[in-house]
Amino acid sequence: MNKEVQLADTIEIIKEKLDSGGTVTFTPNGTSMLPLLRDGEDVVVLSKPEGRLHLFDVALYRRKNGGYVLHRVVDFDADGGYVMCGDNQFHYEHGIMSEDIIGVMTAFYRKGKSYVRTSFKYKIYINWLYHTRFARHTYSFGKRKISNLFNKGNKKVDENNIE
Repeated sequence: MNKEVQLADTIEIIKEKLDSGGTVTFTPNGTSMLPLLRDGEDVVVLSKPEGRLHLFDVALYRRKNGGYVLHRVVDFDADGGYVMCGDNQFHYEHGIMSEDIIGVMTAFYRKGKSYVRTSFKYKIYINWLYHTRFARHTYSFGKRKISNLFNKGNKKVDENNIE
């Protein structure tokens, strides 16, 4: 039987397991890592990082506000911190330090099939993600602006019909 629990409620157990050399699996929630990780469907395998994270590693970390997030390393700050961002997001989060990192994704499961971060398919995905970032951001921004424009127009029409 699977029981749904909050990550914050089990984080000490997760840290203990990773510190002892084990791995932890869980099903992430949210859409920030789409299309790689699907909300409530895929299963992530975490292990303890061996040294500093590398560019494009996916890590579970604790934010300054106490929240826990699974995002990708997209750059490095001058002070040695990490710059993190979800695959489906465009806002960079600066100032994530090594002590904030809890685990790094070593694999994930989709429909029972395993995908490891060292696989050829995964490396192709990372390259596609990196090289299409500007186009995806432009598309997302344009889509949002056009949607807002139409929604505002519909609102005005609706308001005129009410009066």
